[in-house]
Amino acid sequence: MHSYFDTPFETFGAATSFISRYSQAAPKLGGAALAQTRAVQYYWSGIFKYITAFMKPSANALNAFINTEMEKLLAHSPAENLEDYRQLFVMNVGFAAEAMASSVRAVNGFFYAALSQTFLAWMNTVKDEDCLSDYSDKLEEILKVTVNEYPKAIEEIKSEFGLRLDDGGYVKAAETERFDLYQVLPSQKGVTPGMKPILVIPPYVLGANILAFLPAEQRSYVHCYANQGAPTYIRLLKDIYTSLAVQTMTGEDDAGDIRFFCSELVGRHNMPVTLNGFCQGGYLSIAALLSGELDGMVDALITCVTPVDGSRSKSFVRFLKSVPERFRDMRYSEKVLPDGNRVIDGALLSWVQKLRKLETESPIASFHRDIAMFYGQRTPHPKISKTAAAINYWLAHDQRDIPVNIAQLSFDSYSTPIDNEGRLPISLFGRRLNLKRLRDMKIPWLICIADGDDLVDRDASLAALDYIDAEVCIFPKGHASIATSWSIPTSGCALHTLFPKEGEPPMEACKMSRGPVRFHIDLEEAILNARKNSEKDQAQVVETSAGDARSGESDAGQARNKHFTGETEITEEGSPPVAAHSTKKAAKRTVSGGRTSKGRSKSAEPD
Repeated sequence: MHSYFDTPFETFGAATSFISRYSQAAPKLGGAALAQTRAVQYYWSGIFKYITAFMKPSANALNAFINTEMEKLLAHSPAENLEDYRQLFVMNVGFAAEAMASSVRAVNGFFYAALSQTFLAWMNTVKDEDCLSDYSDKLEEILKVTVNEYPKAIEEIKSEFGLRLDDGGYVKAAETERFDLYQVLPSQKGVTPGMKPILVIPPYVLGANILAFLPAEQRSYVHCYANQGAPTYIRLLKDIYTSLAVQTMTGEDDAGDIRFFCSELVGRHNMPVTLNGFCQGGYLSIAALLSGELDGMVDALITCVTPVDGSRSKSFVRFLKSVPERFRDMRYSEKVLPDGNRVIDGALLSWVQKLRKLETESPIASFHRDIAMFYGQRTPHPKISKTAAAINYWLAHDQRDIPVNIAQLSFDSYSTPIDNEGRLPISLFGRRLNLKRLRDMKIPWLICIADGDDLVDRDASLAALDYIDAEVCIFPKGHASIATSWSIPTSGCALHTLFPKEGEPPMEACKMSRGPVRFHIDLEEAILNARKNSEKDQAQVVETSAGDARSGESDAGQARNKHFTGETEITEEGSPPVAAHSTKKAAKRTVSGGRTSKGRSKSAEPD
């Protein structure tokens, strides 16, 4: 048992040991300090890089603003101009405040975690002299990967991302002045080809490459169809900078080209087409169907994350209302091409989407989100996910400029709601477009939405349910997840499978959702079964009629014998055989009730 007088000596011994341990660790503590210094350099370099990349579209925005205001300033009085600019200033101050708040939250969260970990590592250095050094090296490595290596990985993923039309996996099937039609070949061996074609209509701004995200990783929406044996076709927009027809195209041109491609596919496969529109492509697919231009060629519709009624997107409408009325004009998003035609700047539209979500999309918040992606990894050197790199490549490089008239259709859908009768706020070929026509055409419709979609609200995607019935499939995650996450064949919501509906127990098969690929395959099976049944019925009718004819011939022979013996009179010459007449009627009913060689069905005829 220690006495009272032993305590100072023990304390002195402990202090001496503590100093000795830190003296031995001094070189590593110096190394940790250098690592922390380099980490700070990487941190501020990253801040400036992300801010610069975020502000890049602002130059185009300023040019479009000046060009438009040169026309508007003279059309308004000085008082009106001052009031409009005051409102614009207030809106910009609000944006700045929101960006600042989100940035402060992101910085505080990062530094709280980093300083806490640094302090704990410093305290544990007494027991483990490598603790602080290891943490400092890890922090430096995380920031180095985020700022230097991650951008390189994003650029390098280009060779694997999207539609690589020159790699032998695609065949050009048709073209117009504005679009090319490509068949997507299966990437898996031993795939049995189906018969019913599907035509995929990509969005304009987001581009088509998102639908062939990473084919080599089996993350491709269009390859999901092809690998299940469906003849899969995708419509690709030609280069807007070299094609005058693309620059000046209208909604009627878009619908007309869909009609042409559908006609080609019906002739090629002798089956009607399933039309599948993704995002904005879904809205244009609906419009083309309602216009009557696709009657008899399309017998099913699939839309994915499509704003059927954009005015129901609460976040976008709230953003639009915050913009002074004078500046709710698409001309502020236009740019002039060398040939003098105006188009909508796709990069500028994407920038506007970021502005309306500054709480998560401000450059500093985005930078810290990327840091967090690597910070949580336990490996010494953070690994860069191909998925994350491809998503960022898509967001940074794959926004497309679009024709003004096509952008106007989308703008109208976000500005004006569908009316009480189910009529869209746009028209094609001088015809009003009513959703109820799909019900009259008896076209099955699968609406696929993403539960975490912050670009197209659920209410906007499901707006048609107020007027007609449709099947709904709800996927987890965000706007692009159907193409990037659930296109994996082994995923929990694989597109070719059935999976539990949202909030339902997994075992309740009667409440399962059909993915879009499963929906298409089921349609083909139903058509083939109907054809087989029709052929069986027709064969039975022919066999029956043949039997009746043989029986008639036997009766006629007996009648002739009776005539020769004088037992009875023959029937009136030239009377048609009753059985043969009935057979022709039955055969006619069978043909008219089925599908002709052009894939038309009675239910798909125009009103």
